[in-house]
Amino acid sequence: MGDTTVTKPEGRESALPQPVTAESGPGSSRRPRTPRRPRFWFEILLIAVSYWTYSLIRNAVPEQKTEALRNADWIWKAEHHLGIAVEESVNHAVNTVTWLIIGMNYYYATLHFVVTLGVLVWLFRWHPGRYAATRLVLFATTAVALVGYYLYPLAPPRLMNGGDFIDTVMVHQTWGSMASGDLKHMSNQYAAMPSMHIGWSLWCGLTIFALASVPWVRVLGLLYPALTLVVIVATANHFWLDAVGGLLCLAFGFTVARLWYGTQPYALPRLVPARP
Repeated sequence: MGDTTVTKPEGRESALPQPVTAESGPGSSRRPRTPRRPRFWFEILLIAVSYWTYSLIRNAVPEQKTEALRNADWIWKAEHHLGIAVEESVNHAVNTVTWLIIGMNYYYATLHFVVTLGVLVWLFRWHPGRYAATRLVLFATTAVALVGYYLYPLAPPRLMNGGDFIDTVMVHQTWGSMASGDLKHMSNQYAAMPSMHIGWSLWCGLTIFALASVPWVRVLGLLYPALTLVVIVATANHFWLDAVGGLLCLAFGFTVARLWYGTQPYALPRLVPARP
């Protein structure tokens, strides 16, 4: 016979099983990982080393020119089949407006880095509880993009054989592109898929839209990746489908962060919880 326990009415509450929470044991995965307060010096070092590593690996990927040009031809034919092959028309149309295309050249060369770093600083200062998780999204997105550069070398439209695309940096002699002019030998010319201009700008835009409190700033957050899409096409640096590749990489980044923290980064508390 099994043991029997008799309790008094007044003691019945203490005999009931206590609810199990994530705080009751280190092995529970029902609650997101508790974010830690980011340390400024560590973040500066981490970002610097990570970008240096990213650039080193990206540029060390073999420049498989023949395969990259063949893949570009396939992408271009696929887009014609889908009815979305309008990159050449956009490239030529925008190139006729000199001030606009020059502005887009500088946009392509600078905002990719400036806005991304600005959003990271904003997160660090005003959303420390969400900083690490949101930064993880960016890092995971970039890491999987490196795999894409290695497995699928792709020439940008401006380098296609027999194409009529205009290399706007070369034509207008603007500064800044690591893929044209005297700086082209410092960068892998055939790492167009996926587009990290789209991956990073969409990360910035979604973060601003989700966390900013001022309505017009949230709208700017959504406009930023949309304008970036126009810029990468108008300057003949990417196909539409390169942008899709960047979107898929970002989805991977959010998946990694959700698995690690148990929730989406924007759902975490804004401030770092105080330690007991």
